[in-house]
Amino acid sequence: MRPSRLRYQSRRHTRRRLPLDGLATAAATFLLAALPTSLAAQEFERPEGWLTRFDDPRATEEELETFVAMPPGWHITSGPAAIYWHPDQATTGDFRVEMEVYLFDPGSRREAFGIFVGGHDLEGPTQRYGYFLIRNGGQFIVKRREGSEAPTVLPWTRHDAILTWDDRGDEVSVLNELVVEARGDTVHFVVNDEEVATLPRSDFAVDGTWGMRVNHGLELHISRLEAMALR
Repeated sequence: MRPSRLRYQSRRHTRRRLPLDGLATAAATFLLAALPTSLAAQEFERPEGWLTRFDDPRATEEELETFVAMPPGWHITSGPAAIYWHPDQATTGDFRVEMEVYLFDPGSRREAFGIFVGGHDLEGPTQRYGYFLIRNGGQFIVKRREGSEAPTVLPWTRHDAILTWDDRGDEVSVLNELVVEARGDTVHFVVNDEEVATLPRSDFAVDGTWGMRVNHGLELHISRLEAMALR
């Protein structure tokens, strides 16, 4: 499937949204630039109630360098690839999950990060969910997790809407906004207000727990992660 080059035109829905204004964004950028990860881990606490599951069953929490609540949002310096979620985060019907995520210097790594939806049995042997990720280099992928398997729904695909580390200018990080929107019989995947792919809902189950997925060796600040029902 070729990604759409059209500007994303979602139908107008009533929804709760809490975007960062310019002042809050500037404050967050200053904080993150001034505060090294090691200090962040000491001064900020792990988000209450949040759970983590690593892809590698042998991985331990000690390998996760940083996962803390750092308003606005959360700061992660990942160890092994994992998903992060709160048990209260669940959706069904028509809904939209939005993520604002700042990528810090990835070096030569092209590890991926983004949203997962449709989670079931996330702590058990039959875990399943679908995920939509981007990576430095301007590419996205859509996959499913089915127990120990991770079949690809849409392969790595380049799209100009995805901002890379080289697009940051003079900033210490680069911001991308990701959306997974389930509407009727279709699921829409959006980056920075541009729809990059659409799938039939039958190919990508979305009802269930939602959260974020971060592969290994990345430093991110997720300034907003929320779901809203569409009306």
